[in-house]
Amino acid sequence: MTNLKSLLAVLCLCSAFGQTSWAFDVQAGSAFVKDMGTGTVLLNKNADVPLPPASMSKLMTLYVTFEAIREGRLTLDEELSVSEHAMSFGGSTMFLDTTDRVSVEDLLRGIIVLSGNDACVVLAEALSPDGTEAGFARFMTERARQMGMNNSVFLNSSGWPAPGHVMSMRDLAILAERLIVDFPEYYPMFAETEFAFDGRAPKNVRNRNPLLELGIGADGLKTGHTQEAGYGLVGSAVQGDRRVIFVVSGIDTVAQRARETEALVNWSFRQFTERKIAAAGDEVARAEVWMGSAATVGLTPAQDLVTMVPILSAGPLAAEIVYTGPIEAPIQAGQKIAEMVLSPEGMPEVRVPLLASEAVSAGGFGVRLKTVSGLLFKRLLQGAGEAS
Repeated sequence: MTNLKSLLAVLCLCSAFGQTSWAFDVQAGSAFVKDMGTGTVLLNKNADVPLPPASMSKLMTLYVTFEAIREGRLTLDEELSVSEHAMSFGGSTMFLDTTDRVSVEDLLRGIIVLSGNDACVVLAEALSPDGTEAGFARFMTERARQMGMNNSVFLNSSGWPAPGHVMSMRDLAILAERLIVDFPEYYPMFAETEFAFDGRAPKNVRNRNPLLELGIGADGLKTGHTQEAGYGLVGSAVQGDRRVIFVVSGIDTVAQRARETEALVNWSFRQFTERKIAAAGDEVARAEVWMGSAATVGLTPAQDLVTMVPILSAGPLAAEIVYTGPIEAPIQAGQKIAEMVLSPEGMPEVRVPLLASEAVSAGGFGVRLKTVSGLLFKRLLQGAGEAS
């Protein structure tokens, strides 16, 4: 592995970091905060540890349901029956019973606003490959793997406590971003603060998300709580042209969850500013080439490289270009061959793929002969040095 410290990269990335630690003093056991526009991770605390997600895992049930609606396997106005299994759930419910037929749209709001365990099971049984909630959970786990959520295992559709039903905070953030990006037509449901289904549960009509009415831009997504998991929240907020996604878990009380997540949102927007590091196509370094028609190849980001940095500046941002080299020819233009690693003080490192800026063909006989001769000569010198 060759670590190439590019002088150009170090000079251009002159953002700002002194000895101050910029990490938010989060009290949650696990937390993850991401600036969605730039992809910058602002906070990572145990974000890859699989933990009981409680009702936050209902987001996966919602995602799979939205996919089914988009694909025409389900419609919003379709009415579904309620099984005895669905009716048997306690905790947060819509108070459904086996005499009901409930529209998919009401079930979606029953999950998003009321956190209905029974509503999750009704949708799960309707969409399950084998008609059971367990079968739906296995499908969710497989779908999660396809989405890059590698620390998630689902044993049910609602997050009801079950040994081995786990998600990581990073996986929940991936899921939140996919919901926002993939289903903008349904995402406004997550900002709804009240849903009085059929007048059945006057004490369970309010959305439990404590941030929705604070005027800080919060517009989703889902709270969670069990005795084992503590209090958690998958949230998102938008201010101006910036959106952040944040996930916390393992908080002791509902009041502490409200305080901590509000502070986390304010910190995310107030303490960071956007910084353009390099434009797409800019050559930030050159990498050595093995047996090629050229000795080096340019490295460039595939798109504008923009990151979030703390608002105060005090020194250069540590940056390295990392690749396994020399890189053997032929090399195609646009081929991923390296990474830029940014290491801002007090923040998780940022890794950005770098592409070959031009094609490099394999060298002809003369190039290969010269390369091999040089290698043999180098080994002879090394041997002579060791002998002496």
